[in-house]
Amino acid sequence: MTTIALFHSVLGLRPVELGFAARLREAGHRVVTPDLYDGRTASTIEESFALKDTVGWTAVVRRARDAVRDLPAETVLMGVSMGAGVVQEVLPDRPHTAGVVLLHAVGALPASVRAGLPALVHVADPDPIAPPARVTAWCDAAARAGADAEVFRYPGIGHFSTDPESPDHDEPAAGLTWRRVLEFLRRSERGSA
Repeated sequence: MTTIALFHSVLGLRPVELGFAARLREAGHRVVTPDLYDGRTASTIEESFALKDTVGWTAVVRRARDAVRDLPAETVLMGVSMGAGVVQEVLPDRPHTAGVVLLHAVGALPASVRAGLPALVHVADPDPIAPPARVTAWCDAAARAGADAEVFRYPGIGHFSTDPESPDHDEPAAGLTWRRVLEFLRRSERGSA
């Protein structure tokens, strides 16, 4: 059983992330879903950035670090959109992280990432939140660090393709994403056994 910390998008902890967690639990994993906004959510992108600014990035990161403090060292860190930036902040403090899964965005890869760290990225192509140049820079940083990174780009879909409530939802892309995530977790478990 893999322990996974799943960090939500800029919209807050919503049914989509809770659904992701349920899906991962059904596959046999232990999942925590830290609420980095303390129960608040937004319904539009404009509202979500205002909410993030109200909460403050420092508080978001502090809550994320507090949420993983007592989890196993080998916890997989998973970020949904803004959650990728949260993973970027938490990862340097967790050198034994079993893997990183980023959905719909990439953060900066910390220079201290360990060689061989399994990482999985899923982004739309193109995506204004994860533009091709940023994804390429992330891939270059992963290669320099020696991370074992896989990046999947999904042409012609919207940013939040895995969210059934989003106009971006794309069922074939979402299904493929989840098959790839579950396979990544199976490989991570075998690698840590």
